[in-house]
Amino acid sequence: MARSSLERGGLEVVGTATTMTDALDQVEALRPDVVLVDIVLGTESGLDLARRIVAATEASAPPHVVLISTHREDEVAELVASSPAVGFVWKAHLSARAVRDVVAAGEQ
Repeated sequence: MARSSLERGGLEVVGTATTMTDALDQVEALRPDVVLVDIVLGTESGLDLARRIVAATEASAPPHVVLISTHREDEVAELVASSPAVGFVWKAHLSARAVRDVVAAGEQ
């Protein structure tokens, strides 16, 4: 559902992953400009994944990592602030525009 919503908004979704290993492999292979990472990844940590993505791609320009969650921003603000992510989008407001706005704000 998120994929089709983002694509309708003009974003190209080049991959999806269900595990941290798969996500890291895809980031390396696909080199996306932006990576959406759910804070809660079942038994894995989205915050850990965000850190690993940035660390693994530091030599080349790392992608903009945007954290997403079903939790509201005020509930996860400290976690987001302590991460290398450029920002956060609450899943209830997830859209291509919201992602673009967070990335643009993170570039300033």
